[in-house]
Amino acid sequence: MTTLDLVEHAAPVDVAMPDDIGVALAESGIATVAPTRRPGWWRVSAVRKVGVVVLNGFEVRIAPKIPVARLLFLLGYARDPNLWRDPPVRFAEVDDLVAAIAHGFVRQAERALRHGVLHGYVEREESLTVLRGRLRTADQLARRHGVPLPLEVRYDDFVDDIAENRLLRTAALVLAGLPRVPASVAGRLRRLSARLSGARLIARREPRPSWAPSRLNAGYVPALRLAELVLDAASIEHGRGAAASSSFLIDTWRAFEDFVGTALREALAPHGGSLDLQSTRDYLDIASRVQLRPDMVWRREGSVVAVLDAKYKVETDRGVPEADLYQMLAYCTALGLPRGHLLYARGLGPVREHRVRRVGTVLSCRALDLDQEPEALLADVAYVAMELAEEAAVDVQRMSYRLSETERSQQ
Repeated sequence: MTTLDLVEHAAPVDVAMPDDIGVALAESGIATVAPTRRPGWWRVSAVRKVGVVVLNGFEVRIAPKIPVARLLFLLGYARDPNLWRDPPVRFAEVDDLVAAIAHGFVRQAERALRHGVLHGYVEREESLTVLRGRLRTADQLARRHGVPLPLEVRYDDFVDDIAENRLLRTAALVLAGLPRVPASVAGRLRRLSARLSGARLIARREPRPSWAPSRLNAGYVPALRLAELVLDAASIEHGRGAAASSSFLIDTWRAFEDFVGTALREALAPHGGSLDLQSTRDYLDIASRVQLRPDMVWRREGSVVAVLDAKYKVETDRGVPEADLYQMLAYCTALGLPRGHLLYARGLGPVREHRVRRVGTVLSCRALDLDQEPEALLADVAYVAMELAEEAAVDVQRMSYRLSETERSQQ
């Protein structure tokens, strides 16, 4: 199998590949791909995902710009801060994203099954010749018209075909079929699937079965979080022209936004209020026709006290993209805030502020260094939360002062 190695957000590169592969990659949405003047050569740029995908027998491997361990922390923390603050999940020290996740998943799944396969009660409705559970009287009368047998019954069955096992088994087989997974790990994944053979596989377009952490499935939780990550990465849809036989792709911009939102919500909890993620409650215009969609809106006592956007973008010599500043200014104007915050990935250095002419709105831009230990990264987020709380306190004092001045002028 021919392999193409790419790096997320790297400089454009010319690649020799068959025309059908170039077209498939262009229509996949993974990157911007265009033919060059040289026959059989394609220019690949703006790589937007990381992971691996097989297109028409052509393997495309995309490495993240940040270390794999850092990306895995972002993904995990966004799903469960408590689990990843003191993580039982350990990954292999490798530089391949798929191999690291496969290794971490199989370890956690094997640990989850150490004391046996989890069983649970599933409600079933069947037609039986003996009474089991409860008789469905209405169905019996409607379907049997007085005939005593069979009986329409409803009962609880104690089985292993439950959501938790279905998730683990499906994720195991997805990982086992991916390239870059070591043969030894793939074998363990298939043996894991065999142990869970009583659980049905989840079809690609089938709704994901729901589950909730409980005392009964506590030992499964780390593996289930990873299973959800695997199934999400394997379910990303590609363009119509992409004949992908297998894929495992992660949107790094989404991972960054989800991490920032979750980490900031945790850091702001001691300061009260609530942090709405991907909020759609506010509008730009008075007629409420143009909806605002900021990444994060902090509210306290029914009032908006801060608005933030997380941007996973590569900075330029000119600073942040101007469109980001215009967007944040619109948020601040519509929400009546004197300041807006833009949080970027990677090193823009210290906080940069842009004070808007005439209105005085301050647009604050800072970067979170993702290439550092998780504790240091979370400390940076906590510092942002502290600054937000301090700014909110100052704004409250200013508002109180203005109200008192208005009252004195009216006397």
